[in-house]
Amino acid sequence: MGYMISEDCKELLKDVKDFAVKQIKEQVKQYDISGEWPREIYDQAIEMQLHMMDVPEEYGGLGLDHIDQAAIVEQIAWADAGVAVTLNGNGLALKPVLIAGSEEQKRKCCDIIVNGGWGAFALTEPDAGCDAGNGKTTAIREGDSYVLNGRKCFITNASVADFFVVTAMTDKSQGTHGMSAFLIYKGTPGLSVGNHENKMGVRCSTTSDLVLDNVRIPVENRLGEEGTGFATAMKTLDLARTWCAVIAVGLAQRCIDEAVAYAKQRVQFGKPICRNQAIEFKIADMEIRTEASRQLVAHAIRLADAHLPFGRESAAAKCFAGDSVMQTATDAVQILGGYGYSREYPVEKLLRDAKIFQIFEGTNEIQRMVVGRAAINRH
Repeated sequence: MGYMISEDCKELLKDVKDFAVKQIKEQVKQYDISGEWPREIYDQAIEMQLHMMDVPEEYGGLGLDHIDQAAIVEQIAWADAGVAVTLNGNGLALKPVLIAGSEEQKRKCCDIIVNGGWGAFALTEPDAGCDAGNGKTTAIREGDSYVLNGRKCFITNASVADFFVVTAMTDKSQGTHGMSAFLIYKGTPGLSVGNHENKMGVRCSTTSDLVLDNVRIPVENRLGEEGTGFATAMKTLDLARTWCAVIAVGLAQRCIDEAVAYAKQRVQFGKPICRNQAIEFKIADMEIRTEASRQLVAHAIRLADAHLPFGRESAAAKCFAGDSVMQTATDAVQILGGYGYSREYPVEKLLRDAKIFQIFEGTNEIQRMVVGRAAINRH
């Protein structure tokens, strides 16, 4: 573990590791095949309060700093990236509420999570992925209400969420400055979950469309002022990208562990293949990439904890960790050879899980744009 965690976190991390090894690592295999949401695993995670890591202590949360949280999330991701994505999904939904919400909104959403509930952040649309400002979902004000219409897609936790943070255009003519954010609670008339994605990887995370058909909500459900939704979403994504990188690091570490274990017991030409320089160098590169990713994450987190700008650092960490985990998973499959391509061995699943970390929370092409523009502007 490459994070310098607190003494208080060390005992919790031992419990999380025990949970990851005994209750997640093997159990997720059947869910990877079926695509079902592993409720019993999440019920155990709720008992351990792992669903509320992002809830501040003042609202009943664990009071973890981000470095401690990163160590815990990485350990969960080591066992299964999809489980880590789901648990982190609550933080993704809660972050815009903590950024722009009223005290009442913060308490209500935190109470939902503390009591075992789930949240979802609904930004992406069929024609507005990386180009979030091109969203078609609208929110029309009618007196003391807003009426929302539109469709969101690729929404983590949508099918199990008790509250949603939804972005919508309140003034399309203003572009991104015309986007606002709203809180919508499960059971609101006109709100429904649409298509469930049958994904290649992270299959223990549920991903669905969200349909808004004349959804009427009170003005009090708006987060912040009209036109501030895009800024709130971007601040949310700065931290979300860091957590993506954390999960990618945990997944990469699992790839290394599986590859090394296999290379030590696989004998060819009279010796374990780990004693062949070609394999040893490959393992070395896997280790170097993963530790570099971990330290990029740690740097971004420290800036966030210090309340300093960290958008460039978050984008760099997400991009590097996403590319690194994909290469590391590919190398793990290569080290296992034909067995790596078989579902009998875990690295086949790890490779499928790895790909999404180059895509979601902004593709790595977008992250390079963020980093590149920051470098150009700095000069």
